[in-house]
Amino acid sequence: MEPTLNMFYGISILVAAIAFLFAAYLYVWVKRQAQQNKRITEVARLIREGANTFMKREYKILAIFASVIAVLILVLLPKPIWSEGAEIWKNVAMAVSYICGTVLSAIAGKLGLVVASLSNGRSAEAAKKGIKPAFLIGFRGGSVMGLIVVGCAVLGVSAVLMVVKEASILLGFSFGASSLALFAKAGGGIFTKTADVAADLTGKVELGIAEDDPRNPAVIADNVGDNVGDVAGMGADLFDSNVAAMTSALVIAQTLGAGEMNVMMVLCYAALGLLASILGIATARITKKGTPTKALNSSTYVTSALFLAFTAGATALFGFSWHIWACSATGLIVGVIIGLATDYFTDDSKPIVKKCAGASKSGPAFTILSGVSYGFLSALPAMIGIAVSALVSYKICGTEALIAEYGANYPLFGISMAAVGMLSIVAMIISNDAYGPIVDNARGLAEMGGLGEDAIRVADELDSAGNTVKAVTKGFSIGAAGLTVISLLGTFMSEANAAGANIAGFDIMDPTVFFGVLIGAAIPAVFSAMLILGVDKNAQKMVKEIHRQFDTIPGLKEGKEDAKPEYDKCIDVATTGALRELIPAGLVAILATIGVGFIGGPAAVGGFLLGNIVSGLLLSLFMSNAGGLWDNSKKYVEAGNEGGKGSEAHKAAVIGDTVGDPFKDTAGPSINTQITVVSLVASLLSAIFVQFNIFG
Repeated sequence: MEPTLNMFYGISILVAAIAFLFAAYLYVWVKRQAQQNKRITEVARLIREGANTFMKREYKILAIFASVIAVLILVLLPKPIWSEGAEIWKNVAMAVSYICGTVLSAIAGKLGLVVASLSNGRSAEAAKKGIKPAFLIGFRGGSVMGLIVVGCAVLGVSAVLMVVKEASILLGFSFGASSLALFAKAGGGIFTKTADVAADLTGKVELGIAEDDPRNPAVIADNVGDNVGDVAGMGADLFDSNVAAMTSALVIAQTLGAGEMNVMMVLCYAALGLLASILGIATARITKKGTPTKALNSSTYVTSALFLAFTAGATALFGFSWHIWACSATGLIVGVIIGLATDYFTDDSKPIVKKCAGASKSGPAFTILSGVSYGFLSALPAMIGIAVSALVSYKICGTEALIAEYGANYPLFGISMAAVGMLSIVAMIISNDAYGPIVDNARGLAEMGGLGEDAIRVADELDSAGNTVKAVTKGFSIGAAGLTVISLLGTFMSEANAAGANIAGFDIMDPTVFFGVLIGAAIPAVFSAMLILGVDKNAQKMVKEIHRQFDTIPGLKEGKEDAKPEYDKCIDVATTGALRELIPAGLVAILATIGVGFIGGPAAVGGFLLGNIVSGLLLSLFMSNAGGLWDNSKKYVEAGNEGGKGSEAHKAAVIGDTVGDPFKDTAGPSINTQITVVSLVASLLSAIFVQFNIFG
């Protein structure tokens, strides 16, 4: 069959439409499930209202930020409008593309939040009937988020490219998605961990009450945080990753010989990945002897197998390059291996979590030491996987014959398609990820609604699976971000060379490049520190507010019926603090990139990106995995092991979990977005760095 570009625009839009229709069906199905417990309905309403209030205030701030950036893009990019040879329509297209990226990212996060707040109470009540119905509600609720996010990504990228024809304009769309994701993930992460840390320290450690005891004034804020951080924030994050992977592949594809065929391949593979995810989501079930973790993992494997089969068929049918198919397959297989390695270090049925829980018997210092050590160890398999995937893809597409036929950038195109392959099943990944906070909320609602020990036990099992799978999905997304930013480094080189830089590579013995490497390596650590300090400061304020309420509201500690906590005060503390800390960390990363560019020029920026990628990936993997390990160690103890609830091991495990909370849900997953943002800033401003620099 003779393929045409219009055919693949049509296929992409059609598959996105199917994803939206299936998401609408799942939304209606979730909404129809029973929710009869009045207490659960009331608490779910409070969670929904708190989340909506935070998102409304957050989006107002981000709208102002996005408006300022859009004006700067209109004036400066891709060329300053006053410069010779500037084409005004390109500046307008870049600015509009940027706004579209921010809007679609915001919509995807908001819609995910809506369905998550519908699913949590229904999943809690279904836990009374058993694990299967409760699992299905949680998973299908999360799947709505996955389908909408990836549908928006595929539709947005295809529509922008179809209208403007130039893939470089997609850098604006991707920057819009990335910048909103950076701040949404950081703000949501600070909110959720402010509440979680404060609730755990005052509730479990000080008073010895249950995790979701309704007496704790921070308990609603904690549940709100699960939605704004782990649902809306992570949705924006993975929307950004998917868009960035497609954008880098398309920008490089248009620089190659037979560029149109390569563009078709990117669009085709992305659409088929979404189609495979739709089928994988539709078939997800817990078998008779199965567990939630097995169900989630098996649906991921089914989706991966479908993607490999679909893309192989399309490659044969349309005459695409088998070399590129091999690169995509490599990326996907390495992604699955990274997921398995992460699972080994974070699953409470595996030995590492049990060792950390055992160390907790000797006190919190040993909990922290073991978690930090295993967290660093866990980064090695993923780093090797990313390195192998990039190397294999480069070698597959780096033969003399292929470079002679397609051009010098063909090996980089292979790496970018490995990233597309790794993220091909991202709708399934997001579904698994959004399942986590839904069942986490369900566990709290089951306790607050007085559904009984059996329902709480079922919800705990679902929640534990959610923690494990969230750790796996974070490893997956960080791995994909690693491959994406390597290809974005190639995009930066292409854009800089188009502006006259003449860069063939980055020699780290060049002091200008090495200057950039050192600065770039430091930024992820500074960025993480600012986010964690934001959680630290805000959590301390919330602890004071909780103490104030316990000290001044008569009968609250004793649980008297007429003693009502002021939940809204804690929500306000978390909201105000998160919004105050929202912008600074992201701005530091962006301004550092610009500063290095103006000081050292394109060579220094290349070094900056190299240092940022290596340091950022290591820290991101370490923090995400260590946090997941500590969380499940705590749950392992709470299940009755190593002394169970109330024991010294339990108190130590709670402290480990408290340290791990901002690691795994604030700083860790935000770093990969930070890497993407600075890579896109570098590409967008490459022409300006070529013209204006001190030492370049």
